[in-house]
Amino acid sequence: MKRYWSRLLALVLVAVIGLIGCSGSPDGLSGDYRQDTLSVINTLRHALELPDNSPEKGAAQAQARQKINTFAARYQRDSSVTGLASFTTMRTALNSLAGHYSSYPNRPVPKKMKERLEMEFEQVEAALKRGA
Repeated sequence: MKRYWSRLLALVLVAVIGLIGCSGSPDGLSGDYRQDTLSVINTLRHALELPDNSPEKGAAQAQARQKINTFAARYQRDSSVTGLASFTTMRTALNSLAGHYSSYPNRPVPKKMKERLEMEFEQVEAALKRGA
């Protein structure tokens, strides 16, 4: 009987540890392409809208860079989304903003680039509503 309980306890512990390990996504993305895309857009908009002299600007830019990297890593090889218009437009926006952050980390994003990014974000949102 003692052997039965020890095996049952071991099985329960393995199941609990396995379920806890699978409970959340460590990169902060849910795995739902539409929801993740909108989340990244909101994060990027927040980082772009902050005034240049804001004390939280650096943290917002760091979070934006991290979201860009995790989004790209998760979806760039996912064949179910790579052909979507929303994905290609989103990648264009992400590449341009990531390039600016890498090349000019201490300079503010130019107004012209902000306007273009906002236009691309609107195109992505419209495409997501259409399901493309």
